[in-house]
Amino acid sequence: PATPTGSPQQIAQGMLGSYGWSSSQFSCLQPLWNAESGWNVSAANTSSGAYGIPQALPGSKMASAGADWQTDAATQIRWGLGYIRSVYGSPCGAWSHEEAYGWY
Repeated sequence: PATPTGSPQQIAQGMLGSYGWSSSQFSCLQPLWNAESGWNVSAANTSSGAYGIPQALPGSKMASAGADWQTDAATQIRWGLGYIRSVYGSPCGAWSHEEAYGWY
C-alpha cells in the first residue's frame, strides 16, 4: 500500500488501519508521541540515546523499517507502530503504560 503523506500526525493516522486499529487509537498515539518527541523526526535524547518520533532506543533499531530512518517520518512511524503493536498491543496500551511509568 502507498505510504500516507502529510504531517507526521496525518501519516500516523493513515497507517493505523494497516495495523488493525481503528482511528480512535490516534487519541492515545497523539499524546504519547507529543510527550516522547513532539512528533519531531530529529528528536534526540542525549542522556539515553533515544531518537526520532517514537524515541527508539537505540535509534538505529528503526533501520529495520527503512534506510532513511534518521530523516523520514513515515519510516519512523512505521517502525514505532510495529513496536507498539508487538509490545503493548495498541497505541492506547502504550499510552496507559506511559501514563503509569513515564515511558513506553
